[in-house]
Amino acid sequence: MDVQGTVDPGFEPVRVAFTRNFEQRGERGAAVAVYRDGRKVVDLWAGTRDVDGPAPWAVDTAQVVRSVTKGVAAAVPLLLHQRGQLDLDAPVGTYWPEYKAAGKERTLVRHLLAHRAGVPVLDAPLTPDEALDAAGGFERAAAALAAQAPAWEPGTAHGYHAHTYSWLLAALVRRVTGRPIGRWVAEEIARPLGLDLWLGLPGEEAHRVGRIGPLEEPPASASGGLVLRPKRSVAEAYRDADSLTRRAFAVIDPAPDENAPEYRAAGLPGSGGIGTARALARFYAALLGPVDGHRLFAPATLAMARSEESAGPDRVLVVATRFGLGYMLHGPASPLLGPGSFGHPGRGGSLAFADPESGTALAYVTNGMRRGVTADPRAQALVRAVAKATA
Repeated sequence: MDVQGTVDPGFEPVRVAFTRNFEQRGERGAAVAVYRDGRKVVDLWAGTRDVDGPAPWAVDTAQVVRSVTKGVAAAVPLLLHQRGQLDLDAPVGTYWPEYKAAGKERTLVRHLLAHRAGVPVLDAPLTPDEALDAAGGFERAAAALAAQAPAWEPGTAHGYHAHTYSWLLAALVRRVTGRPIGRWVAEEIARPLGLDLWLGLPGEEAHRVGRIGPLEEPPASASGGLVLRPKRSVAEAYRDADSLTRRAFAVIDPAPDENAPEYRAAGLPGSGGIGTARALARFYAALLGPVDGHRLFAPATLAMARSEESAGPDRVLVVATRFGLGYMLHGPASPLLGPGSFGHPGRGGSLAFADPESGTALAYVTNGMRRGVTADPRAQALVRAVAKATA
């Protein structure tokens, strides 16, 4: 496998792990980037731009990163709080009056970020036209959520808001700032940091974005010791048409084509972001500290982002999960760099996160989607290699 890019001395294990993903785990096209103490130390790419085509992955290839987008979108309300424009402990209805309906009057802003709002599903799924209406400010989806009764009393439990997270944050940010969340990210985050990262792909950048699609599962010997088959309870939840699990992932019906221009242009804040591994690693590095003079989170905001808000059985994902304010948290048993690390995976493979204790930020972007939301063996192999390099 012809791997392109650079690796600083001491980080050679990352190149080895990245190469093995292609040789042993069926990788088609991918990139990985690592920052350490605000400086890029790994920048690698290989394979094909499209999961189903021969064109090579280029230095500037970007991909749809699915729920990795949530970690980018979550930074917006946290930065608004940091600037004194948003109170995380205020009811959502303070900013979005229509949301004070159907038992959601006591929903706090922090409940939206920590997946405690109780609205991971909609009684009537949205059509793709309704769900992707970025030009209309996602207002049809927002109206559906405002009218929706919660599946549990907000704040009393947590369950992954796989799709509804998009419109909850979009509606909140638009009402606080008067700007679409994608524009806010472009103007306040991506442009100052020079990031190839979009919530709403500009037409002139479309040629850079590859096609994502499913990959065959690797043999058990390539899993790196991880069990690839879901637990029976998880599998049953996905099969049950009435479960919160199945309904949460079917909020848009029929499911939209993630490779379609209209999907990429919509920039759903919970699943439709597009970017490079280099941009995502630089973004997370800027959450930790200065990157070429630019820093996003103040120390107090960083502490809030990774402080536990939700933990235990997840009513949607079924397994136990931990969330801070918009970010998944990693526990002591995780193979990740440290128990204080935070970030977000994308269903199927991609991952981006930061570890404040070691000053490390990592992003992995792939065009080959596999089953599962977390613990993809390709991403985990890279994380273990980074942990080895920074030990």
